[in-house]
Amino acid sequence: MLLVRGAAGGTALTGTVYEEGEEPPQFSGSPDGDAPYVWVCDEFYEVDSGGSSQVIDGQEIQVAFESPMPRGFSSKHQALEAAREHVRTQFARLGIEPEAVATEVIEVEKS
Repeated sequence: MLLVRGAAGGTALTGTVYEEGEEPPQFSGSPDGDAPYVWVCDEFYEVDSGGSSQVIDGQEIQVAFESPMPRGFSSKHQALEAAREHVRTQFARLGIEPEAVATEVIEVEKS
């Protein structure tokens, strides 16, 4: 399992890449179980009211979350590139330039 984290504006978003042989969560909209790599991460956007308060670049905004949109990939490279792009896109939805988002991949040790 790989965690892909993006950080910008004093906050971070982390999603998960399930690797070949690992069981990703199953729920409505899950990709075909035959995909060797599956990316799962929240999606969010700014709202005028409701949602959750979040401080980004020192400014409090309201953020609403959508259900995760799992996506299947045939290679690790494809999954990681899509994960990085997804994280940058979520921050862009809050007004942060994609190139300002620092991403990192964290390998979770199998127990």
